[in-house]
Amino acid sequence: MEMPVTGMLSEDGIHIDMDHLKKGEVNMAITFADGVILGADSRTTTGAYIANRVTDKLTRVSDTIWCCRSGSAADTQAVADVVSYYLGMYATMEGEQPSVGVAAGLFQEVCYSNKEQLSAGIIIAGHHPSHGGSVYSIPLGGSLHRQSYAIGGSGSTYIYGYCDSYWKENMPEAEGINFVKGALREAIKWDGSSGGVIRMVVLTEKGARRLLFLPDQGYEGPGEM
Repeated sequence: MEMPVTGMLSEDGIHIDMDHLKKGEVNMAITFADGVILGADSRTTTGAYIANRVTDKLTRVSDTIWCCRSGSAADTQAVADVVSYYLGMYATMEGEQPSVGVAAGLFQEVCYSNKEQLSAGIIIAGHHPSHGGSVYSIPLGGSLHRQSYAIGGSGSTYIYGYCDSYWKENMPEAEGINFVKGALREAIKWDGSSGGVIRMVVLTEKGARRLLFLPDQGYEGPGEM
């Protein structure tokens, strides 16, 4: 019996099922002395096939708030787009930037209300003048948790021990970047669904700064984007 074809067929004859495109991955966010740092690998898989080696899984949802996405690529992109729209409305109506807690509450509302249909794990992190840096995680099912640091994705299974051993509150920026980079390198090393480059966003009261670390340079550079 011939199976129905969905998605699209590439020129080399490899079928990509777009309905089941997943981001087998690892991502995380931490608070540090001056704000938050988000980091993620860049591998997107559909089954055993690597559909994209350089996916950007760090998504801006407002000027001061970003999120890490894991699960179904389509689901998480749709959720981030919805939340970004409502945060823009909030900023216009209230005349101020939303707090990270407001953004996390919106993410949870969308994820929990549609938990039977979505495959989405979200980590929300940002900086607010009144509250400093904050990190929230929403795992599958739609519960909401505020944490000093959060890890997600298939590769996170391999780095709980690493994070417990090396985590410190109120790290300086350079130490925080090295902590995130070290954790993601370990996940990429052991998880077959994680890989590619390491992307980071450093969020402080000065704004967002993006970093990129390449595997062919041992994840030591180039750094600034």
